[in-house]
Amino acid sequence: MPPADCFEVDATLWCWQPNRKGGGWHFVTIDGQTAAEMRYAALGRTGGFGSIRVDVRIGGTRWQTSVFPHKESGGFILPVKADVRKREGLSEGDAVTVSLAI
Repeated sequence: MPPADCFEVDATLWCWQPNRKGGGWHFVTIDGQTAAEMRYAALGRTGGFGSIRVDVRIGGTRWQTSVFPHKESGGFILPVKADVRKREGLSEGDAVTVSLAI
């Protein structure tokens, strides 16, 4: 099997709250040239809604998930689950370096 296509991006963690009662989903936006290169690397390997399966690392935490097309940026959004945020001490507005492999 060929080596995975790897990407690294510096981004800001943001929160989408479907209502004002607290909680919410946390994401990192991947846009610009990195998003274009990821889209090309994943040709023929996209899932539902145009998602792309990725192996992710933030700090010392690794996990598998998918990135999803993001209409507003023209790139992708990466969900960052609570367990990862807790392990890495992250909250909304924090700058993060994300490594992704397709």
